[in-house]
Amino acid sequence: MALSALAPISISPSLSKFTTTRINHKAPKGGIFTTKFTPISALSDPYVLQIAETLEDSLPSTSSTPLQKLRDNSSNTLLSTPWPSKKDEPFRFTDTSFLKNSTIQPTPPPKNESLSLSIDTLLPTLSIIDGYITKSLSDLTEFPIGVYVGSLLSVDSETILKRVSEYEFSFKGDLFWSLNGVGTPDVVLVYVPEGCKVENPLSLRYVSVEGSDKESKSLPFSNPRVLVLVEKGGEISIVEEYVSGGDKDKCYWTNSVMEVVVGEGAKVNHSYIQNQSFNAAHIKWTWVEQESNSTYEHIEVSTGGKLSRHNIHIQQVGPDTVTELSTFHMCVSDQTQDLHSRLVLDHPRGVSQQIHKCIVAHSSGQAVFDGNVQVNRYAQQTNAGQLTRSLLLEPRATVNVKPNLQIIADDVKCSHGAAISDLEEDQLFYFRARGIDAETARKALIFSFAAEVVDRFPNASIRKKVETHIRELLDPSRP
Repeated sequence: MALSALAPISISPSLSKFTTTRINHKAPKGGIFTTKFTPISALSDPYVLQIAETLEDSLPSTSSTPLQKLRDNSSNTLLSTPWPSKKDEPFRFTDTSFLKNSTIQPTPPPKNESLSLSIDTLLPTLSIIDGYITKSLSDLTEFPIGVYVGSLLSVDSETILKRVSEYEFSFKGDLFWSLNGVGTPDVVLVYVPEGCKVENPLSLRYVSVEGSDKESKSLPFSNPRVLVLVEKGGEISIVEEYVSGGDKDKCYWTNSVMEVVVGEGAKVNHSYIQNQSFNAAHIKWTWVEQESNSTYEHIEVSTGGKLSRHNIHIQQVGPDTVTELSTFHMCVSDQTQDLHSRLVLDHPRGVSQQIHKCIVAHSSGQAVFDGNVQVNRYAQQTNAGQLTRSLLLEPRATVNVKPNLQIIADDVKCSHGAAISDLEEDQLFYFRARGIDAETARKALIFSFAAEVVDRFPNASIRKKVETHIRELLDPSRP
């Protein structure tokens, strides 16, 4: 399947329409000031503009007003957004040169006749192949009346279209958030109407089929995007799973975004499993807005990717709101597992509990945790807790943690903590004293460390799959 590589730098219509004025304050002879117009691209990062234009050229134009608004907003943001470096605080410990030194190639739409993937879940499933919704590999059972799961471009309900049109797509993330907005071919829309409770969890299965060899500099690039709108009193569970299709060692870049709006009194349970190629890049944004009395629970296990970074931004915009974050990351090769989270509490009686656990089991592995909980002035009687624990199992294994609790309100109950260690010798001795060999004891202790998060997956089949995968990674016979 042919892929189009980056073209020479030029400015597309949507990127070239912005100019900036530069005034020559030294008047020429005759006393007349001159004004010079310079394309804003000259003040921007040429490499970023090159990627943006390549993404735009790879997609057809759209008649969807919300999708076009998303693309326009993202294009405008990219005009002043440089490629991140380790001099930037958010990327201080995260090296993205792996991406910048590659030849970025937008993934084309998959050819259904060439796909032989199977759906290995009993849940209603929507498949996204290389960023494109693929109905032939989806199995969506009947949902309650009013619930919609599918392409934004295919929505025919005036009520849903009106609701989506009211959504602003106004949050401004980093460079990768904006690249997704420019490069997404469609938006997966999950809509739950007021008072509706969806009993069966929804599985969103992302499969990366396109990939290059490790020796190649080309990097297929996909940009899946999901918008979840849960109205007042609605409930839904969503399982996101990222996997490789075909060759498990291929190189590719998945740049994903999920936006979630949890209405008043609504509940969303979000399970996220990342098991992509060890030669891939996986960058994800999750943005959540919670209205009063709502609940958002996030359970995450991330083990794949040469570079894996998850940015979570959660905003509580009403009182009596509950947020729970449980994440487990694991490095078993030359990997970087990075979690940047930010929780903003602005209203009374909010609750937020976060636990992050990480295992680095390779001498070249690195984990990063930057967690920020901000309790603002009017968030009185807030209960916020944050804990990060890491296991370093090899010499030179690295973890960088930065728990950060910012409290402005004065009537709160808040705590945070961090711990980094190897396995305790006393625990190993306990096993060996009962006739259990050291290797079995280590694997049992390591798995139990992860189990605190894994056990929180609400779906038994997903929980079993994740447990099996972690045990396979811990097997020393793994090549």
